[in-house]
Amino acid sequence: MNSASHETLRRIGEVIEATSTSFVAQCYELYGAPPLGSFVSVGSPGVFSVVRGIATEPLDPSRPILARGEGMATEEDLYRENPQLQRLLTTRFQALVVGYSRDGLARPGLPPLPPRVHSFVHSSDPDEVAQLTSEPGFVHLLFDAVPPLQDEVIRSVLKLAAAAHVDQQRFLTEAGRAVASELSGDLPRLNAVLRRLT
Repeated sequence: MNSASHETLRRIGEVIEATSTSFVAQCYELYGAPPLGSFVSVGSPGVFSVVRGIATEPLDPSRPILARGEGMATEEDLYRENPQLQRLLTTRFQALVVGYSRDGLARPGLPPLPPRVHSFVHSSDPDEVAQLTSEPGFVHLLFDAVPPLQDEVIRSVLKLAAAAHVDQQRFLTEAGRAVASELSGDLPRLNAVLRRLT
């Protein structure tokens, strides 16, 4: 991804932990994580990932969160009366690495190196998502994740990927075949995943 296209995509946060297969990002805004299954991009050349888990927690683990809203009418009132909460809490998300940019194309698989700590995390470009998910092998990466992705996350990834394709129905049909191959020995699970894709 070039720097010009980076400027048009929303910057979400920064990488704070990274391995070859996943990373953790801290969001710039409290509750500012992208939804489960969203595609995000890191660095240049890009590393492409999908959001697999989200947490809002204290910045300082030794200071537990305490209930503060008794007697307040709304959550907005609670945050207005306790402005320090914005500085004491943070939202982070975990992302599974599913591809990288090589020779100007988004390809499924693991990059040679993990993203660097403090790399900026952006929402992914739809054209790159379409490139990345055009091969059936992409679905295998989702089912091969360690620890395993929840089926709800897999369904979300595939639906969001479909939105990046011109022929969404064709993509979902091909993805459905790939899912059937992955879950050929687990018919109830296969049916549950495929029902939610249509």
